[in-house]
Amino acid sequence: MTTTMLDTDRALVQAATAVAKLRCRSDNHTVAAAARTADGRVFTGVNVYHFTGGPCAEVVALGAAVTQGAGELETIVAVGDRGRGVLPPCGRCRQVLLDYHPAIQVIVGPPDALRKVPVTDLLPDTYVWGDQQLDASAMVRTGQWPLPTVPGSRPASED
Repeated sequence: MTTTMLDTDRALVQAATAVAKLRCRSDNHTVAAAARTADGRVFTGVNVYHFTGGPCAEVVALGAAVTQGAGELETIVAVGDRGRGVLPPCGRCRQVLLDYHPAIQVIVGPPDALRKVPVTDLLPDTYVWGDQQLDASAMVRTGQWPLPTVPGSRPASED
């Protein structure tokens, strides 16, 4: 479901573009991201390239938001250096965005047709990290790891 771009969304793209122009001046930093909370606060970040991998700009922006006490993020956008414009998030970032901010909207598309889409539209039929988390306290109580609950499943005892 695509959502109409608002002036605040265009301002978010401009914020990421400004960070890309200012901070993405080497092969180590080639993408900037900007994320906005519902109350209008904006947090930015740049990717940190390293041969061992490294965080994408979206993940750095998420970390900056958490560091500054932000709650739920509403919208995020990534912009490439050298005028490459808005870039869609990679698969890993899509998963991280979904896991930490399941209602977040992502700005994607070409310059003349930017649009906001729910992260769930970018990652259909996804793995749900929260459903796979184990209850460590159950291990302490019972001496064995519990099986994760899979949505829509029933206990084996019901077979």
